[in-house]
Amino acid sequence: MSRVRQAVLAGFAGVAVASLVAVAGSLLPGEADAASRAAASTQLRPVSDFAKIRDKQKRAIALFEEAGKVITSPRCMNCHPAGDRPTQTDAMRPHQPLVVRGDHGLGPPGGLACTTCHHQANFDPAGVPGNPKWALAPLEMAWQGKTLGQICLQIKDRTRNGDKDMAALVHHMAEDELVGWGWHPGEGRTPAPGTQKQFGALIKAWAEAGAACPKG
Repeated sequence: MSRVRQAVLAGFAGVAVASLVAVAGSLLPGEADAASRAAASTQLRPVSDFAKIRDKQKRAIALFEEAGKVITSPRCMNCHPAGDRPTQTDAMRPHQPLVVRGDHGLGPPGGLACTTCHHQANFDPAGVPGNPKWALAPLEMAWQGKTLGQICLQIKDRTRNGDKDMAALVHHMAEDELVGWGWHPGEGRTPAPGTQKQFGALIKAWAEAGAACPKG
């Protein structure tokens, strides 16, 4: 290889490295992790993939771990904060402008209510998501900062899940329109993995297998 060609290739390599450094440097804290999450698989394994697991408890745990790809995605986690302030974007940044939970997760009385900005549907020109049921999950159902096993136990606890039995939980996951928004989040947001139908099927199969939770 000629010295001229070596120099040209070295120059291209230098530009590529510099570009990657520039992109990495432009990410805010936490956004690099978000980019990795977004690059991960967007698919959900079908329930049939778990049929070979003969032990019901192990099968239930495996099913919930697969469903956990949805539960731990930013589309769900942003609305299940551990405090009074929701997060937003794939990077799960604190909500801007500053808003708080308020009564029933709809914002404080006399303050900035959720419906001030979030309307019946997504408004992509302004990058604002929307849904008729838009609200924060109850504080009893805070997921951020918890392990998947802790979330699983919480979901089953009728004192914290709105007194839902297993049938109601399955219906909520598979049919609720606000849950379904996670797969249609509007421009600039990564949808939850798979589809709501697939997610609901995993939760149903998990319940039928005994609803065991991952450890930890």
